[in-house]
Amino acid sequence: MNLICSNFTSGDTDGRIPVTATRYTLNKLGLKITEDWTPWYNHKEVGGWTINYEGGLSFVTVRGAGHQVPTFAPKRSLQLIRHFLANKKLPSVAF
Repeated sequence: MNLICSNFTSGDTDGRIPVTATRYTLNKLGLKITEDWTPWYNHKEVGGWTINYEGGLSFVTVRGAGHQVPTFAPKRSLQLIRHFLANKKLPSVAF
């Protein structure tokens, strides 16, 4: 089962490519939403939000990050990369 075919990531404070612009672009594709906005967690705090579309497309935000997400949120970025490479969903409950 392919959980993540393609992944768009955006820091939620990114002024260069804001979340709203990416959401607008994704809406223009007209893809069906398979899982609406849900938080993902980095230990006991919200790491960001994710939405999934048909065809395995996911859009993930990283809380408190700007355009260079790893610089702003290195631990959340590492978690995101690890889950992507392992083809696993991000945690939807605090751990």
